[in-house]
Amino acid sequence: MVTGGVNFGLDLVEEITELKRARNAVILAHNYQVSELQDVADYVGDSLGLSYKAAETEADVILFCGVHFMAETAKIVNPTKRVLLPDLDAGCSLSESCPPEKLAAFLEFHSDKNYYVIAYINCSGGVKALSDVICT
Repeated sequence: MVTGGVNFGLDLVEEITELKRARNAVILAHNYQVSELQDVADYVGDSLGLSYKAAETEADVILFCGVHFMAETAKIVNPTKRVLLPDLDAGCSLSESCPPEKLAAFLEFHSDKNYYVIAYINCSGGVKALSDVICT
């Protein structure tokens, strides 16, 4: 199969499988990824389910085929692992709608109000760090 100029033929699948074994790596793919990528992934799911898989894995390397906040969450729950994000431009409009520096400035400006910050799991690591509670 050819997707985006990449031939996901048997040779490439075998090479990916061998690299996963040699580097003790796991591939986590969000369910919106193309089927060819899902086929070589060890786990496919939504961001919360993949976070659980990232926390459970014994692999040394986590290749996260998703967006920034997903890879950040994988690193948060598994800080000793190497987490790779193949597409550094992979963003999420929901996560990007609340930049951590703007939230920090808001909280500083309104420090007299003692706001309690509740954030959605699909936010950046920076926003998570500023939050009191993370919900799913």
